[in-house]
Amino acid sequence: MTTLDERHGDGAGGRDVPGGEAVLALAGARDTAAVPLDDPGAALPGLTGSKAANLARAARAGLPVLPGFVIPHGGGGDTVALRRAWDDLSDGGTLPLVVRSSSPREDTEGSSLAGRFASVLDVRGWPAFRAAVGTVLDSARLPDGSTAPMAVLVQPMLGARAGGVMFGADPVAGRSDRMLVSAVHGGPDSLVGGERTGTGYWLSARGRLLRTEQAEQPEHPEESPPEEGPPLTRSELARLVRLARRARKVFGGPQDIEFGFDTDGRLWLFQSRPITAMAARPARGARLLGPGPVAETLPAQLTPLEEDLWVTPMAHGLAAALDIGGTAPRRLLRTVPVVRTVGGRAAADLRLLGAARPRHPWLALLNPAPGARRLAAAWRVGRLGTALPGLATDLVADVDRRLAGVPAPAGTSSSALVAELRWTRRVLVSLHAQEALAGALLPEPPTSRTAAGAALTALAAARARGVPDARVITAEPVVLALTAPSLRGGARVPDAQVPGQGEGGTGGGGPHRASEQDPRHADHPLTRSPAPSPVPGLPPREALRLRIRWVQELQVRLAREAARRTGLDVERLALLRWTEVAAALEGGPLPADAHTRVPPSASPALPDAFRLAEGEVVVAEHHDDHRDDSRGDGNGNRGLGASRGRAVGTAWDGTGPRPPDAVLVVRTLDPALAPLLPDLTGLVAQTGSPLSHLAVLAREFGLPAVVGAAHAVRRFPPGSRLSLDGTTGDVRAGEAP
Repeated sequence: MTTLDERHGDGAGGRDVPGGEAVLALAGARDTAAVPLDDPGAALPGLTGSKAANLARAARAGLPVLPGFVIPHGGGGDTVALRRAWDDLSDGGTLPLVVRSSSPREDTEGSSLAGRFASVLDVRGWPAFRAAVGTVLDSARLPDGSTAPMAVLVQPMLGARAGGVMFGADPVAGRSDRMLVSAVHGGPDSLVGGERTGTGYWLSARGRLLRTEQAEQPEHPEESPPEEGPPLTRSELARLVRLARRARKVFGGPQDIEFGFDTDGRLWLFQSRPITAMAARPARGARLLGPGPVAETLPAQLTPLEEDLWVTPMAHGLAAALDIGGTAPRRLLRTVPVVRTVGGRAAADLRLLGAARPRHPWLALLNPAPGARRLAAAWRVGRLGTALPGLATDLVADVDRRLAGVPAPAGTSSSALVAELRWTRRVLVSLHAQEALAGALLPEPPTSRTAAGAALTALAAARARGVPDARVITAEPVVLALTAPSLRGGARVPDAQVPGQGEGGTGGGGPHRASEQDPRHADHPLTRSPAPSPVPGLPPREALRLRIRWVQELQVRLAREAARRTGLDVERLALLRWTEVAAALEGGPLPADAHTRVPPSASPALPDAFRLAEGEVVVAEHHDDHRDDSRGDGNGNRGLGASRGRAVGTAWDGTGPRPPDAVLVVRTLDPALAPLLPDLTGLVAQTGSPLSHLAVLAREFGLPAVVGAAHAVRRFPPGSRLSLDGTTGDVRAGEAP
């Protein structure tokens, strides 16, 4: 191991640190081998590093900080002075010390570099002290080959009865009106290192205890003996809240604090740094969204053109239905989209569609506006209820006639192609509006027949006749009711077994084979004349649903022809907006970047209910009041959300080839894993705390992370697919929850 002098040359102080010469000039003739924490120069990060400087500031403000000294960056050359400082602090080597890193690059507002550098505990004797200092200095070498400026903080080793981490704000929920404490019996090192899961305390800004989550028992109890009782009392929590408030005043913002209570009950501040990664938080009044009502129609991630062809008409149609029914004020419907896309996935406003209960339902009793609006709507709805079946029948007939008259796309002019696409977008608005009104106003017959049920029957009959799957949709267009629209691939016949078929199936390659039907094929159902035959016996709502699907499939065929005429493949045409496609077909130029646009990256499935924060960050909705303290859902799928975000990827244990979408699954949050984080898709750990060093780093990198996921290593072996939500702590096998 190299010596201190060899690392820092002739001990020229902080000349390679910004402001280093000024710092040493301020120190004057004072020996720079060891700067006491109560020295004014110790509060200068350029001299002593951020960790020591923060503690020096805290000590000068009267916060409970242990005494100590700092070997400044470039200092330590005066071995005699250094030994004298060591001898005074360790009482001649009889007291153990803690030797910790203190770099200007860590514990800043921009980056904490939590756990990146070394700390050595329980250092006894001069040789061990010299070795510990060398270990800390060696840790300054970064993975990219550079070396961080490094000072060394030395303090007494405290035998803590209980310790942990306190955040002056809730970094996972993004709430500044909450404080979060995680504590263990003993010192905080096992907690921040991810070796143990602490007991969590959620506190209000005034210190009221909101929720407690007990630490989970380890998977191998013999490795960690059980402790008696919770680590902190109510009075100790109150003292921590006061410490957090004082630290916030000293440093001008909420702090990430490491603390410990000694055996005499005294509270000590071990470390204070800014909270560097507060999770996004939706603005007050953000709309409650979710995929529920629209996911069955548009379940997949959509391209820009698919959004314009399918989501926009759906949003306008549902808004018209809500307006007619008086469910929402017209002014709101004009400004708030009923359906929109988030990350290319369709999501609806759950409160507008009545899929979520109002937050304060009793307020409706005090507001006369909804009653007046509904009174006006009742007159319209009363007349509409009796007329709606006839209106739906007329609309279905009109759509069928138009589909029957659609010419072959190859034989139409470009302007006619645009006209057909414009008609499809207009008629989808009417179809969606009437379908929503029919579902709300018309009673469902006791033996109602659905389009999906008719499609399953037709699919079973076609396969029984030996029709290949590739020809099923041509023979039975009603089967389209079982498929979702897509510009990038034809309709796929379900590969699941259908009623009326045995295990082996009959004809068509068997019931478990998926297929695609190319809309350009001459026998595609929407290229034939007449249009697809009506399905008898369907109630109005189901008939409208089937026509929605048929019109969407016509749009697919027309879009493929548009791609051929513009010289683009369908995959690239799907990246354009509808206005750009229409302009190009009417003689205008393609966008300059039409050939260079890239598909959006894959996005995970949306949570059941969520709100959007700044930058369209998805924040899953969950209520603390209803959260189960066991953090379980009955299936062992729930852990603790440590870093917001959602991800789908391939489990990886950190050894062997790394998958391109690796989700690191480990037992403990070993700080040595920090260099792996930037290239990961997600992080799952069986133990650990949201306040451990790696969890803090995950939030800085925007990496979804879940800790405390029971038996994660066993449940998700390398190579398995899994999805995780860093907000709710949900981890499941497969592509989506």
